[in-house]
Amino acid sequence: MDQQTENIYSLPSDEELIALFKRIESIAVIGLSPKPDRPSHRVAKHMQEFGFEIIPVRPAVSEVLGVKAYASLLEVPFAVDLVNVFRAPKFIAELTEQCIDKKVSALWLQEGVVDIDSANRACKENILTIMDKCIYKEYVRLMK
Repeated sequence: MDQQTENIYSLPSDEELIALFKRIESIAVIGLSPKPDRPSHRVAKHMQEFGFEIIPVRPAVSEVLGVKAYASLLEVPFAVDLVNVFRAPKFIAELTEQCIDKKVSALWLQEGVVDIDSANRACKENILTIMDKCIYKEYVRLMK
């Protein structure tokens, strides 16, 4: 297997996820909808209630959950600890590159979002990567 197709991604252990939840403070939510009935809104609201700083990343909205929104991750003018993605897999490669540029330490792709090539790319840059899991469900399972 050559370097470009080598699979180095593996789902982090429960211990790694617990350590992640304990060390992060801010979560940039890519695709955070202003509509309360959308999964991204519900999940981000719960994570906000658990004490995490939520940074909405969604074009064409000025704020979500009472917080200023940014059109892209690269427009966020400060560091974020984790990027939580509610976008289709076709957008993940570009978002992974943005995470690398921003020196994000963790990338979380919500349920149904899988991109092995991007996960491998992120892992090669020492970005802890979680795919096809709900951050809210995992937080409740491991931390509550």
